[in-house]
Amino acid sequence: MAKVLTLLALRLLMNLLLIGWISLWIIKPTTIWIQSWHQAEDTIKHTLFGYYGLNFVVFSLPPIAVSITGLIYLSLLPQYHRPTRGGRNVALTVSRPAIINSFIGIVSCFEIIALLLFLLFLSWTFYARVSNDFKKLTPVKTMNFNLWQLKYYRVATRFGLLAEACLALLLFPVLRGLSMFRLLNIEFGASVRYHVWLGTGLIFFSLVHGGSTLFIWTNTHHIEEEIWQWQRTGRVYIAGVISLVTGLVMWITSLPQIRRKFFEVFYYTHHLYIVFLVAFLFHTGDRHFYWVLPGIFLFGLDKILRIVQSRTESHVLSARLFSCKAIELILPKDPRLNYAPSSFIFLNIPLISRLQWHPFSITSSSSVDKHTLSVMMKCEGKWTDSVYNKLEEAANSDNTINNITVRVEGPYGPSSVDFLRYDNLFLVAGGIGITPFLSILQELACENRLKSPKRVQLVFAVRTYQDINMLLPISYILFNPITNLNLKIKVFITQEKKQSNGTTTLQEFLAQSQVQSIHLGTEEGYSRFPIRGLENFKWLATLVLITLLTLLGFLIGLSHFFIPSEHKNHSMPMKLAASGAIKTAKEKVPSWIPDLVIIVSYIISITVGALAATILQRRRQNREEPRMSKEEVKPQERNLPIALIEEHEIHIGERPKFEEILSEFEKNLRGWSSIGVLVCGPDSMKEAVASMCRQRPQCFGVDDSGISQKKMNINFHSLNFNL
Repeated sequence: MAKVLTLLALRLLMNLLLIGWISLWIIKPTTIWIQSWHQAEDTIKHTLFGYYGLNFVVFSLPPIAVSITGLIYLSLLPQYHRPTRGGRNVALTVSRPAIINSFIGIVSCFEIIALLLFLLFLSWTFYARVSNDFKKLTPVKTMNFNLWQLKYYRVATRFGLLAEACLALLLFPVLRGLSMFRLLNIEFGASVRYHVWLGTGLIFFSLVHGGSTLFIWTNTHHIEEEIWQWQRTGRVYIAGVISLVTGLVMWITSLPQIRRKFFEVFYYTHHLYIVFLVAFLFHTGDRHFYWVLPGIFLFGLDKILRIVQSRTESHVLSARLFSCKAIELILPKDPRLNYAPSSFIFLNIPLISRLQWHPFSITSSSSVDKHTLSVMMKCEGKWTDSVYNKLEEAANSDNTINNITVRVEGPYGPSSVDFLRYDNLFLVAGGIGITPFLSILQELACENRLKSPKRVQLVFAVRTYQDINMLLPISYILFNPITNLNLKIKVFITQEKKQSNGTTTLQEFLAQSQVQSIHLGTEEGYSRFPIRGLENFKWLATLVLITLLTLLGFLIGLSHFFIPSEHKNHSMPMKLAASGAIKTAKEKVPSWIPDLVIIVSYIISITVGALAATILQRRRQNREEPRMSKEEVKPQERNLPIALIEEHEIHIGERPKFEEILSEFEKNLRGWSSIGVLVCGPDSMKEAVASMCRQRPQCFGVDDSGISQKKMNINFHSLNFNL
């Protein structure tokens, strides 16, 4: 009971902090807030805390506090807890596909509501600022603006505030270990899309802001004196130009046409975010930077934690090469490491490239394989081709490779096994998109719970016969009668004709599969190099808190030392003060000094966080761990069972008709029922399944008397395997 109350209190605290931070953004452009805030700064600047401490606590602290509270909340939840089935109607409604477009993808009702609220907030901010500006128009410095130029200049300036709002949220969706989206059970692959949307909005508003400002300066012949100067106080315009140019470069190189063909170009240019953020700070000043600091702080710490984890090396125990040019890698893991199905890792193989990291869905289940972790990849690029060639060379050569060193980030995944909330599952996979479903099906097969899905339909579309080999990791499930898993599979081979050798069943196809097994592990690799995963949530919360206190302490200390405050001047003779010898801190100190104070404080705090994370990592490595023998970590050789009657189907030369398959699936369901539709594959497949779900938000099942009257709800989920 105490634990339940604690969880409720933590959820309430997170909601209050989040509502408070959002409320600050809403009232920020109002005249009442501006006047009240100036009074608060005037009052606090006479204290040790200073205006810098006040700005940090009010504007930057709430989202960071939400992150800390959320980590504590997750630490108290059962490991990958099973969600209840109550209250699902609301979730079913908001997750329905509302917009299906090849350009923007699949957008749910929830995402549309969130987007409309954000656009409403941007409109309010722009209107409030511009209307206040037009009421008190005054000439800008010595520029001779006429009325339309002055109004246009103010409008251009306020577009910069809209870019600032996008930047404040930009980095939250790409957090991994410290992701707050885990609290909403939003997967990383889905949240990356929000990062893309916010980044596009940021560049658009920045272009309007910068382009319009340059237009006015050009029109009034002030561009040279403004753009090439490093202003001592106020905004530094050349820094704004640098920020805009670097942002444009990052946005252009992240376009799908460039990112997919030239991933290295996208990867390296995206590291210009450091230049972008520093230039943004010098352009806008410290007071504006406090609003966007939370995402930057958490992203920097998250990046450091990933670097610390990735420095630990592991080894590939064994590998399997499939005739369809797919690779399965088996890695050792700490038996205490658990992860949810559909989780993924970022994998680096120094033998191929020390800089390239690629995401792969985990195909194993921690409930089944305690000592190993498996991933599967398809050869569709230079990196994966190189991995395949190295393994093939090791298999065919007498000079075998003793081990292949790998570095791993993760696993990352949902905080709850969300698919267990449904009565039935309808899974659709295309090609290598089968990988997340391999872990889901293994998890379902080992579950002995009444609340597990009653029926599971898997639709697997591939191009060739060889692609069916990717089902081999779950072959022991496909043909073994499992009481708690009623699984049916329909395989569609789209680009082949019927074979002349008479092979017609899925079992026969899998029995004829050509798979090459390669053993690479060493005795040392079994026990010394397991994947340990992320730190537990309590330690992560402690790390964030330590780093936060370090940042706040150095921010106040350095600001108090380098930025003179007016309380120091009260001890000076009143005669000097009256004669104007004493200037305010803002007049005496160049604006770049507070900016440097923020940068130095940030670097020191992140360094402290890195040291703390390194100490924790070494402590985990030196801790006595369960010894793993060669037999324990050796991949299980699961022989293909012989099924007396095979209920799975293979369709050759056909494409799946999802509407017909779903209708057939529903005929066998009785009573009120919910269906979770999960799809992972090409965009065209996702759009086809989403269209089907949108057209059929509610369908009718059959009750026990045979009368079609019971309602059935369909909930759509898209899993991303190509980030």
